[in-house]
Amino acid sequence: NYDRVALANLKRNRRGKHHDLIQGIFQDLETLPVGSAIKIPLAEADGITLANLRSAVHRASTSRDLAIETLSDDDNFYIWKTTE
Repeated sequence: NYDRVALANLKRNRRGKHHDLIQGIFQDLETLPVGSAIKIPLAEADGITLANLRSAVHRASTSRDLAIETLSDDDNFYIWKTTE
């Protein structure tokens, strides 16, 4: 009933609705000095809830095999690289 496609031709990475924000975060993480964190104001997170932002960041870090830590307060979300 349906067409068949070889699995080798399928793009396997996820492109969620927060893709552009997550891409920007991980570009900043690449050049982040040890002992520093990225501070993301929650008011400027394009309406993404803290839970969804934290989840998207952790999914992306797992797919990149990058160890990170996160922390949040009432106004900001912080992300930094850790040593495994």
